[in-house]
Amino acid sequence: MKKNLRGYAVIIAGTALTLAACSDDKPITNDTYPKPPAETALMQPFRFHKNIEVSPGHNFDIVSWGRGSKTVGSLLILRSDSADQRYTTTTGDIDGEITDVFNSDMDTDGNPELLVQAKSKDTIEYTSIFAYEFTEKANKLDFPKLTSKQKKGYRGNDNFYMKDGKLIREYPIFDGSSSTAKPTGAKRVLQYNLRSNSLTVKDLSADTLKIAEPKEEANAVKVAEKKEEPKKETVSKKKSTSSKKKTSSSKKKRRRR
Repeated sequence: MKKNLRGYAVIIAGTALTLAACSDDKPITNDTYPKPPAETALMQPFRFHKNIEVSPGHNFDIVSWGRGSKTVGSLLILRSDSADQRYTTTTGDIDGEITDVFNSDMDTDGNPELLVQAKSKDTIEYTSIFAYEFTEKANKLDFPKLTSKQKKGYRGNDNFYMKDGKLIREYPIFDGSSSTAKPTGAKRVLQYNLRSNSLTVKDLSADTLKIAEPKEEANAVKVAEKKEEPKKETVSKKKSTSSKKKTSSSKKKRRRR
């Protein structure tokens, strides 16, 4: 009997321990998984940083800095080539807030290019590109400005991206250039390429250049019609004069008879 009581006591104690252990287990939630480390805020006066690896051991650190301003500042490009143990620095002035940097080799010559994108705002929001090509040293490239035709209906809101190794620029077209202008629903698409150390631009949406030009075409037609009208009058005058000559000559013949 005592042995049976001892057996029951052992079973009860084991069951109690099991229940206690189960009660300590917490349900698995998303909070139990490790969270990714939060992005550390840059120390002042730095505002932007991006690291781009163009090849193993060949890196570019792009940094913007400027204390007391969020838009105007300076650009700092740190080039690290650990294979050749070469470390160089490139500096420049920036007007706008850097939002991204594109890495490219548009002319496929093996020399990397960095396209720094900075956004600014005055009466409209627009984007500027600061372009560099790196050979033995850094070469700053002049970014093409919009032509008078490409400016028609331009109200900012640029969107830049890389496609097939080329830089693409898109922006909506408005029915005017004033603050009351409304979007037409069309957009202009420009493609930038690098040839002979110079950036070129190609309009992939040439048909959009015809927007906001119908009035000019109508005026041109009216002017052409006005120019043609005097010609018709002169012709009729010539006909009338010739008819007069014929009548006068016929009268002379009658008199002779």
